[in-house]
Amino acid sequence: MSSLTLFEIASEYRNITNILMDSGCDEKTLADTLDAEAWELEVKVKNYGYVIRNLQATAKNILDAEIQMKHRRESIEKRADNLCDVLKTCMEIANVTNIDCDHFRISIQKNPPSVDIWDEKQIPQKFMRTPTPPPAPDKIAIKAAINSGEEVAGAKLVQGTKIVIK
Repeated sequence: MSSLTLFEIASEYRNITNILMDSGCDEKTLADTLDAEAWELEVKVKNYGYVIRNLQATAKNILDAEIQMKHRRESIEKRADNLCDVLKTCMEIANVTNIDCDHFRISIQKNPPSVDIWDEKQIPQKFMRTPTPPPAPDKIAIKAAINSGEEVAGAKLVQGTKIVIK
């Protein structure tokens, strides 16, 4: 195995080619000499190829694992959300807002009020974001208007609840 780098080997190979071409030797001598000198270059190039293919395969395996882990995470998050919904519904049916235990407290908390658009066509033009093609309701402006006492057709404030485990 040579301690020369690929660039050094390639440069040396090119120099030998130029010297032989300039010397005026016959084509058979040129081909035989280049074949003998090409061995070190071919070995180095093949080794680079093996390393590159190995790195590409490793990168693909990592990407596949990332995708699998993402799907697994999303599935677990969905399962946790579903359990929170069931727990919240059952606590609301039982009219219980807090449960304490040694390790945590489960409570139902109110979410901040949010704007619910039930009919976008009724929203006044002043509450539409115009630079966005197509115009869309500006929920921040609508919320501010409703909080200040103004009635906005087609929209209302709603306040949901969520389960909090601390």
